[in-house]
Amino acid sequence: MLYTTLTPQTAGVLLALGQRGIQHVVFANYDDHPSRLREVLGQEEARSSSRQLLDQLADALSPLPSELRWVLEEALRSPGEVQTVGQVAARARVDRRTCERWFTRVGLPSPRHFLCAARVLYAHRLLQDPGFTIEDVAKRLGYAQTKTLQLHARAYLGLTAGEMRLSLGSGDALARVVQRFLTAPPNQASVSSA
Repeated sequence: MLYTTLTPQTAGVLLALGQRGIQHVVFANYDDHPSRLREVLGQEEARSSSRQLLDQLADALSPLPSELRWVLEEALRSPGEVQTVGQVAARARVDRRTCERWFTRVGLPSPRHFLCAARVLYAHRLLQDPGFTIEDVAKRLGYAQTKTLQLHARAYLGLTAGEMRLSLGSGDALARVVQRFLTAPPNQASVSSA
């Protein structure tokens, strides 16, 4: 992300930087309102968290068909947009049952657990910003009720949303989710390798 002024002299530089990977530019005195900056920085931080989770899951996801992998990566990057197993299956152009079989085949938890874990990690990142209330985060991630976010936070991180906001770093949250739900149990790992 780049924060700069928009002048005729910077236009060429911005194009060159775009070719080298800069994806977001915030222009001074144009779109640098505090709420816009908070939104852009939050999205960037969430992408970082998603990238870390994707890196940890790369080996587990590699046997999946490319269309399904692509949809799961999209779900990790923006969990508010892909919320149900039906949406994952439809975007991957497979039926729901086939999607679930693929998860079982590669030793992952159900697609529902995968999506819930992604949403809880994203919620954790959003809650690190004091400008978001738990209700704001629940609404942003598509939860019908704040209580559902609280239940998922307790199930996936062992803490309420308020507790995870105060006492859990991003690395710790990621490690807990990977350890609890995204790592095959020792018995299953030895069975699948046999």
